[in-house]
Amino acid sequence: MPRFAANLSMLFGEVPFLDRFAAAARCGFRGVEFLFPYEWPAEEVARAARDARVEVALFNLPAGDWTRGERGLGALPGREADFAAALEQAIHYAKALACPRVHVMAGLVPADATRAACEATFLANLRMAAPRLAAAGLTGMLEPLNTTDVPGYLHNRTDHALGYVAAVGSPALSLQLDLYHVQIMEGDLARKVEGLAGRYAHVQIAGNPGRNEPDVGEVNFPFVFDTFDRIGYEGWIGCEYRPKTTTEAGLGWAAAYGIAAPR
Repeated sequence: MPRFAANLSMLFGEVPFLDRFAAAARCGFRGVEFLFPYEWPAEEVARAARDARVEVALFNLPAGDWTRGERGLGALPGREADFAAALEQAIHYAKALACPRVHVMAGLVPADATRAACEATFLANLRMAAPRLAAAGLTGMLEPLNTTDVPGYLHNRTDHALGYVAAVGSPALSLQLDLYHVQIMEGDLARKVEGLAGRYAHVQIAGNPGRNEPDVGEVNFPFVFDTFDRIGYEGWIGCEYRPKTTTEAGLGWAAAYGIAAPR
């Protein structure tokens, strides 16, 4: 049976962030993920996860100035020191949270830089980061983002991300398979799930179009979940979607997997 992790940056927004761990646990989630924990001390986030008895599966490296449109630092020429600092901050949080995976965001190609320069910067930063991640027992995840939601992002397809993983050649790097982005850019999800088996270490889902619950739209998610079971995928599937109304009201899709609003 799939193991679902609630994305606490998108789900349970009805309560403050540190209360979302317990809210997720009450609905049957045994894992959580989120975008950025850095607004809260690592020890407080870790305590919230421990008290709720949920595993932290994934979070992102600091991505720069999000309010000004930055979506990662890894591929930005001239920002190597910022990336190195972001890496160290993420490692600190990952150790405190006992989280084995961090998403290494590449960022947008700046107007004053070429894609080639950004790719070279990203690879250099990944080669620097890989041994640091390995020493900390962490896996750095590379996630392709679609060109509609995140125009200008460095990598948009699974083969792009896997190309960077192959170029660095470190087991400390892996693909983050977000099926929402993959459906928009590539489609053919069941074949992707099966054909890339063993090359991704974390999965995320959302309905398309709309990025809402995975029970509406063009993807037959029960079939996809069965595919994960059939190939023996045992990792987390992060629920990174925007509830149409409240989180608990939209959990009908998950009832068959033991997740539901508490009575």
